[in-house]
Order: sequence, then structure tokens, then C-alpha cells
Amino acid sequence: MLDNNQLLRFTTAGSVDDGKSTLIGRLLYDSKSIFEDQLEAIENTSKKKGHEGVDLALFTDGLRDEREQGITIDVAYRYFTTPKRKFIIADTPGHIQYTRNMVTGASTANVATILIDARHGVIEQTKRHAFIASLLQIPHVIVCVNKMDLVDFSEDVFNKIVNQFESVSSKMLVKDVRFIPISALHGDNVVNRSENMPWYQGAPMLHTLETMHISSDINKVDARFPVQTILRPQREGFIDYRGYAGRVASGIFRPGDEVTVMPSGFNSKIKTIDTSNGQLEEAHAPMSISITLEDDIDISRGDMIVRSNNKPEATQDLEVMLCWLNNSPAKPRAKYTIKHTTNDQKAMIKEVVYKIDINSLDRINDDDSLNMNDICKVKLRTTKPLMIDSYRENRTTGSIILIDDSTNETVAAGMVV
Repeated sequence: MLDNNQLLRFTTAGSVDDGKSTLIGRLLYDSKSIFEDQLEAIENTSKKKGHEGVDLALFTDGLRDEREQGITIDVAYRYFTTPKRKFIIADTPGHIQYTRNMVTGASTANVATILIDARHGVIEQTKRHAFIASLLQIPHVIVCVNKMDLVDFSEDVFNKIVNQFESVSSKMLVKDVRFIPISALHGDNVVNRSENMPWYQGAPMLHTLETMHISSDINKVDARFPVQTILRPQREGFIDYRGYAGRVASGIFRPGDEVTVMPSGFNSKIKTIDTSNGQLEEAHAPMSISITLEDDIDISRGDMIVRSNNKPEATQDLEVMLCWLNNSPAKPRAKYTIKHTTNDQKAMIKEVVYKIDINSLDRINDDDSLNMNDICKVKLRTTKPLMIDSYRENRTTGSIILIDDSTNETVAAGMVV
């Protein structure tokens, strides 16, 4: 049963001391997803720090600096499984200077969990995280109003915060928003329903995550297959075999489908779809497969196999919402390596159209500098065409990263608009 479970990725976001790491620790602890040796080590560390019980935040704060300061700096990934679903959690930092880490953790998430301190309500950092969730087109958002025990589990306080957040999210592209009043420290409405808040008739957080519908989050309309490598096994039974291996980015492929290889534009039909377990009658995202075609076509890594009646745009000029991730600022007119699916090309930042003021979310039109954590709209020019979709339609073929050739560091991540 577990082998057939859906995988759900979710990220936590919130201001400093809102209780993100404690919430994840409570999820792992109450769902019995912690090994005995891990629990024993955390109990010992908690005693050394003078805590009476188990410090749940230590399950995710893995860096020594994090444990000493009591904050999250890096993105911590944790994995756990329930009988209904598998989960990957990205615990992201709350400090403004670590905004880039939240972008990293949220880039592949199905769900964004935004924590709000019930005592403080919606603050600037809440708006910032909601904006990033909207920018990254995360399909579902769960707003957890934490520390309800410190406001006497007040329904009025909860409703006030719901109204505050809805006034903010109404200006953004956030599709599915749910609100849960919780106390991560005491476990109210995290795994088990709270007896202290009988006025809340919704499901606890874990049940919400287990039952949330995510099958429709994957684009099943636009068939995109970026080629990673060419398979030419020279052994008996495979002498004439020529397969194109990779992972389906979106859509559905079947034998007999009429396809076009981009950017060359040659047409053919799918002959077979192969895996290590045999042939398939249908392949969909995110399956790793090998496709054979009825015609011999020159195909190499970076090419894309698509449906002939549904093609992406092949272009050298991109408009991208860019998040600058590097400590060093962008170099004017410098060339970077742009990585898009399996395609690597050279690219140049032609123009900074505008930057986003991360505090007020207003546009800044007269600033061309790009520094760490800046989010901006830019125009890029590549040396060869890329096969792209808008990020809003396809998160896989609509995303890019920029790499500095001199240091080999990933300096920026972008969403095609």
C-alpha cells in the first residue's frame, strides 16, 4: 500500500519564532515518525539546554548555529510516511536575509504552510511569504495560526487574522487557501483535534495534508519530454535499439502519438515507451522512461519531444521573474549558463524591467542592480532557442536557473512569464 502512496511536498514559512520547526517536530513526534535513537538524542540535548520536556524544534534545526541561536538558517528536509501518503517537508528560515532559502524550499512544493503568531497577526514577513508562494505558483496554501494557547484559544482572534490574510491574498494568485488554528507546542489541531477549540469544525493539519487533492496539480495537457540521453545498448536483442531517455515533464505520451522533435521540427510517431520493467501503454509526469520513434532522427540531449498539435514556444528572448540567490551582485551584461530542463545554453541579462520591494510589494522601476534576495523581472537573451512554457502553465518547462561559469555557483532562479 505504501508503494502506491502519493508523494506530497510541503514547505513551512513564517517569521522568526513563529514555531515552524516546533510544528514539524510535533508532526513527526505525534505521527510516530521518529526513530528511537533520534528521539533519545533529542531528549538528551533538550536536558542539556534545561528544557523540562522534548524540544521539538531540534528535530529539524540540524546546524550547530541553528541549535545555538534557536533559529532556522538553512532549508532542512525531513521525510515521513503515514498509511495514506508520503511526505517531504522543507523547513525554511524566517529571517529576511534568508528569503532565497524559502524560494529554494518552495520551488517544488505542492503545499505552502504559512505560520502566523496569533499574538501578532499578519505582519510584513507574512505578506512576503504569501507573495513568494504566489510567485512560485504553489497550488495550495495552509495558513496555520499558531500559539493559540497564548491568546486563550480565542475564536475572535483567529477570525480577525483570517480576515487580515484574505485581504492580502486577494491581490495575489493564490488558488486554494485553508486556515487552521493550532498550538504546535501542545499539539492542538496538528495531528489530533483540539479539545480547547470546539468552535473550530475543520480537520487537523495532518488530516488536511493527507486528504488534499493534488493529482490535478500536474499539467496533463501539454506533453513535454526533455531528452536526457540516448540509449544504444550493444547487446543481443538490442542491436538496432535507439531510445531517448528522460523524465516526462508534463502531459501524457502513448505509442502511436504523433510527435515533433524540437528545435529541429522533425515529425515522427512514438513506436514504444520502455522502462526497466517492460513496455508501457501510457506514460505521464513525473515518470522516467525511454521513448523509441518510428523514424531515425538526429536527437541529442537538450532536445524536447512534444505533441505535434501542442508545441511550446521556441525563443531566445525570455521575460523572467528572477530571484537572485548569490552573495555577489549580478555583473552588467555578463554571460551566465542558463539551465532549462536538460538544456544548457549561454545567456545574458539584457535588462532589469523592475524590481519588487520585498517589504511593500511595490515595483521599483529605476534600479538596475541585482543583489542577494532581490526579486525582479528581467529580459534574458540566450545563444540558442529554448523550448519554454509560461511558469503559470507548466512549472517544469517554465523554470530556469542561472550558473556563474567562473565559480560554478547557482546565482539565480527564474520563472518564465
